[in-house]
Amino acid sequence: MSFAENLKKLPRISHLAAINLLDADGNIVASIENKPGSQGSVAVYNHLAQTYGSITAEAAKKGLEIFAEHSEEERAHPGKHPNIARLLAIEAGQPTLRVKHVFAL
Repeated sequence: MSFAENLKKLPRISHLAAINLLDADGNIVASIENKPGSQGSVAVYNHLAQTYGSITAEAAKKGLEIFAEHSEEERAHPGKHPNIARLLAIEAGQPTLRVKHVFAL
C-alpha cells in the first residue's frame, strides 16, 4: 500500500499542534508541527505512540512500513525525509524516544 492509503487508516490529528520527541533524560530532541508538509509525520508518530507507547525499534519498523514509498526514498537519498531518517536510526539501534503530544488550543 502507498503512504497515502496508509495515512487514511490512521487516527485523526486535528486535536494536535505538534508532537515532541524526548530522549531518556526528557530533553526534546525533535518537534514535528501539525502543518502542511509534516502532517503525515505527525499522524504516523501519533499512531506509533498510541500503539507502542514510545518510538521503539519495533515501532520504528512499523512506521517505516506506514511511510511506504517515502521510506525507500529516504534510504536512496539520506536526509530527504528527516522524520523517516529518525525511524531508520532507531530501527538500527539508536535509543528509544518518548512522545509528548502538544494539544491544539
